Amino acid sequence: MTAESKRTIVFTLPPKRDWKRPKRKRVGRLPRVARLMALAIRFEELLRDGTVKDFADLARLGRVTRARISQIMALLNLAPDLQERLLFLEPAICWRDKVSERILREVVEEPSWAQQRRIFGEVVSKATR
Repeated sequence: MTAESKRTIVFTLPPKRDWKRPKRKRVGRLPRVARLMALAIRFEELLRDGTVKDFADLARLGRVTRARISQIMALLNLAPDLQERLLFLEPAICWRDKVSERILREVVEEPSWAQQRRIFGEVVSKATR
């Protein structure tokens, strides 16, 4: 190269933007009891199809106790409209869910769907205070 040949390289940068991210609305997470309800429905389907033989198989696959599988499957004893309400609960924004599987055990034990609805209403109103 000769001393007279000079090359000029020009870089053009995009215009400067304000990189402040817009604040996102806190959406929350799916409540645990809603996930457990969906899991119970899925487990029932696996049992019906014969994919798994019994609760012991489910417990082995899920690495939990058979008692825990029984607790989860007990959610299927709820009235269909209560199951639907659990599946469509409001997203949880705080770390503790308002409705838990443990407080629903009282509702699940009741065989009458009408009584379940009454007890569910009481339990949920107590939990949301």
